[in-house]
Amino acid sequence: MAKEKAKDQKGKKITLKIAKNSIRISSDGGRRLDLSKMGITTFPKCILKLDDIDELDLSRNMIKKIPSSIQKFQKLRWLDLHSNKLEELPGEIGTLQNLFYLNICNNKLTTKNLPEELNLLKNLRILNLGLNCLDSIPTSLGALKELKELGLFDNTLTTIPNSVKKLPKLKKLNAERNPFRDSTKKEHADSIKRIQTLYLVQEKDLCCSCLKVCQDERDKLNKLKNGTPSLSKKPSFPLLLTPNSFAKDNQEEWRLREKHP
Repeated sequence: MAKEKAKDQKGKKITLKIAKNSIRISSDGGRRLDLSKMGITTFPKCILKLDDIDELDLSRNMIKKIPSSIQKFQKLRWLDLHSNKLEELPGEIGTLQNLFYLNICNNKLTTKNLPEELNLLKNLRILNLGLNCLDSIPTSLGALKELKELGLFDNTLTTIPNSVKKLPKLKKLNAERNPFRDSTKKEHADSIKRIQTLYLVQEKDLCCSCLKVCQDERDKLNKLKNGTPSLSKKPSFPLLLTPNSFAKDNQEEWRLREKHP
């Protein structure tokens, strides 16, 4: 039993052969290395030999640390690290100048451990920081002038910096389920009217617990939007007979049949 537990903690070992067999060609012709849901606990060093890939998916594992050697992936345009156990990111991530998609949602990142070098990702279009432990957002993220979509949901934020709210190309923002003050909520609503609700992770990419949280919240929102009137407000017709599923289309015929069986 102890051996099995130790094996689980160690995680699955990824060899270069496994990594090579996990490379796929994406819809735009790029090379995508997909090592998601592999039970990995440490960053597999062997993949540094595949540094010419365009996309890297290490999501839904148990990785706690990304090494500084991530900077070797200079061609990388798409990096998915969501649903791991990351507590920090290396500053070297800021050297990935071709990166346009970065998903680090559902980890254990704090504001203190967000590298300032994130603001160097000048070509970044999509950034997901949701489901972490962020109590504030660095004003330096206002340097991401190409950013179009930003996820900040399920953190402990009380405000969003003006430098971020006023990003020139920002179209979609999800900052749901943060403890914003009432005045801050109104301020956000007034200043970000052009921004719509955004979920940066497709349902198929969420773990079971995260998917349930999102579905429950969606159901709550739908109930609020479609709010059905209470029973006390509904008109009462005690003498009205309701046809069952076998009733004919002609309701008059149905009523006559019920009166004269």
